[in-house]
Amino acid sequence: MRPLWRCRGCGALWPCQPARLALLAEYRHDRVGLLVYLGSAMAEAGDQLARLNGRPADLHERFLAWARVRGGTMFHVNHEPGAEIHSTDPFAVPSGQRSPVRRLRGRLAAPVTLWTAPGPAGLTVSSTLVAEGEPDRLVGLIDAESDFWAAAEEAGRFAVTPLGPPHRQLADRFAGLFPSPGGLFAADTWIETPYGPVPADAGGWAACRLDTAREYGWGLLVEATIEAVDLAEEAAPLLHYRGRYHELPS
Repeated sequence: MRPLWRCRGCGALWPCQPARLALLAEYRHDRVGLLVYLGSAMAEAGDQLARLNGRPADLHERFLAWARVRGGTMFHVNHEPGAEIHSTDPFAVPSGQRSPVRRLRGRLAAPVTLWTAPGPAGLTVSSTLVAEGEPDRLVGLIDAESDFWAAAEEAGRFAVTPLGPPHRQLADRFAGLFPSPGGLFAADTWIETPYGPVPADAGGWAACRLDTAREYGWGLLVEATIEAVDLAEEAAPLLHYRGRYHELPS
């Protein structure tokens, strides 16, 4: 989430632990490529953060030091069958230093949705709320600096798709937690709509007309009118809870 450079999913400083693990997996055969990518991100973050509160002193440690060679090897992600990630988060903020409000937000399970707009542009959003009425409305908190908002504001419309368990990587990609070589829409299969691309395997989506938006906390509160709903079939939801994805028990 620019210009604060915090994770849209967990609110921690980016690259947070899930982002680091995803990057290590994506660049596991290209350490130089990973360092080039992180170096570019560090330069961009330094410029943006300097305009807010002055350039932080720990950017090198935060962006590059963790990914460099240590003892002749890089941090290792085990891809063998049965491999597990340690339950202890080596990059987590100590519990005594965590924001109580962020901890409260983390304890509120939320549906994971994908917002897309003509352009195309897209963003993973876990703050979507639908209000029935005349007309039916939809609201959500998004990143005002995102490419999605620029596209949605220009078009005046956007599509909202509830995501399911098979969409975990797609959700990470549009949340900026997973690299997207070739662009965000290069992978997966999409259905083109006047409101924005929609994943072909989604259980349904809503066509929304933008009404208004205003700053709300660190985000942008977007209000829209639902103009149409297309529900293909019943689909299990993907939930976001305490910084991780969850599924409803079967």
